Amino acid sequence: MFDNLSHKLTGIFDRLTGRGHLTESDVNEAMREVRIALLEADVALSVVKDFITKIKEGAVGQDVMRSVTPGQQVIKIVHDHLVDLLGKTAEPLLLNVAPPAVIMMLGLQGSGKTTSSAKLAKRLKEVERKKVLLASLDVQRPAAQEQLAVLGSQIDVATLPIMTGQGPVDITKRALSMAQKEGFDVVILDTAGRLAIDADLMAEAAAIRDVSSPHERLLVVDAMTGQDAVNTAQQFDQQLGLTGIILTRIDGDARGGAALSMRAVTGKPIKFLGTGEKTDALEIYHPDRLANRILGMGDVVSLVEKAAAAIDRDDAEGMAQKFLSGGKFDFNDLAKQFQQMRRMGGLGGLMNLMPGMGKLRDQIKNANIDDKVLKRQEAIIGSMTFEERKNVDLLGASRKKRIAKGSGVDVADVNRMIKQFLEMQKMMKQMQKLGKSGFMRSMMPKIMGGDMAGLHKDK
Repeated sequence: MFDNLSHKLTGIFDRLTGRGHLTESDVNEAMREVRIALLEADVALSVVKDFITKIKEGAVGQDVMRSVTPGQQVIKIVHDHLVDLLGKTAEPLLLNVAPPAVIMMLGLQGSGKTTSSAKLAKRLKEVERKKVLLASLDVQRPAAQEQLAVLGSQIDVATLPIMTGQGPVDITKRALSMAQKEGFDVVILDTAGRLAIDADLMAEAAAIRDVSSPHERLLVVDAMTGQDAVNTAQQFDQQLGLTGIILTRIDGDARGGAALSMRAVTGKPIKFLGTGEKTDALEIYHPDRLANRILGMGDVVSLVEKAAAAIDRDDAEGMAQKFLSGGKFDFNDLAKQFQQMRRMGGLGGLMNLMPGMGKLRDQIKNANIDDKVLKRQEAIIGSMTFEERKNVDLLGASRKKRIAKGSGVDVADVNRMIKQFLEMQKMMKQMQKLGKSGFMRSMMPKIMGGDMAGLHKDK
C-alpha cells in the first residue's frame, strides 16, 4: 500500500544522507518534497502541515546541523514524528472483563465488516485462546447471516443459529443469552451496513449498542477509499462513540493517506490491519513497525512473527533432523518452502518486511518476478511422480516434456527450476559438511560484507 510513498521518501532521505554537511536550506528543500509526497499519498492537508512543522522545528537545530551524521539525524526525527502521527503504540482490545466481552463491528456495506469479524474471531480463538461466538445482526443484506455462518464453519468458530423474522435487537439479546449460558469468552456482533451513512443505520446501531453495552465498538473502513474512510470514521464516532478502527485492504493499491490521517483526525486508535482476503490476513496495528515500513527500514519483528505462525514446528524439526543425519534435499522439501513463503505473504509481503529491500523490490518487479512464480514452480513439482521428486537424476528429456505439459509450462521453465534446485541441493550439501559452526564462519563474512551477487544470477 505504501510502495509509492516509501519509494519517494527513501529517495529524498538517500540524498540527505549522501551529504556530509546539511544547511537549513537543504532541510527545507527536503521537507518541501516530503510535503508533496504526503499530499500525493492523500494524507489530510491539516495533518501534513502539522507534521512538517514539527519536523522542521527539530531538524534545523544546532545539534542536528553539527552532527557527524546530520542526514541520519533528520531521518530519526521524521521516524519519531511519524510514529507519533500513527498512534505511538499498539492498543489491545479490552478483553479483561467479566465474560462475555462484547465486540460490536460497525461499518458501511462493502467495507469488509463480515470478513473482518471472522478474521478477528479466528485470531481471538487461536492467539488469545478465547471461546468466541459470532452473531450476524444483518437482516438487510441478502444471505448476510448465511455468509457469516459459512465463515464460522471454515474457521471452526461457533455462530448464532439463524432464526428468520427476528430484528437486530432481538438477535443481539439472543446472542448475549447464549454466550452467558454456554460460557463464551467473547461475542462478536456483526451489524448491518449501508451504502452511505443514514438515519436508519445509526438508529439501528444505537439500539444495538444500548442493549449490548459493548466493550469495543470497532469501525471497519476500507483503506482504498482514502479520505472518505477518515470522514466515515468521524461521523460514526460522533454518533456512536468508537473505541477503535480496523483498516481493511491495506494490501491494495491505495495511496495510504487513510492510515496516516486516521489517528490524527479522529483521535481513535487503529487496532488492526486487514492485509488480504484470507481469514488469517489480519495484523495487529503497530505504529512503530508501520513507520519503519514507510521509511524503507523494514519490519523484522513482524517478519519473525509471520515465520513463527507460517512454519510448522514439526516440519521444521523434521527437516533439520534430516539434514543433520545426512539426508538429501529433494523436491518435496522445496515445495514445502514455497508453501511457507506464500503463507508468509509471498514475495511481495516478505520484501515489505525486510530492511533495505526497497530498491531490490523494484528490480524484482521490473523482472516480472511475483507470487505466480512460486505457484508455477509448485505446479511443476506437483506434476512429478513420487520417485522423480526424490531423485532429480530421473528427469530426462521425455519426463521433462510430460511434467511441462502437466503443469502448463514450457520445458525451459522445467529446466530452469531444476537448475535452481540443483544449486540449492549443492548448498545444502555444503552446509552438512561444514556443520553449524563451520557454516557460520563461512557465511558471516559474506553476509556482513553485503555479498548479494547471487540474488542477481540466472535472471
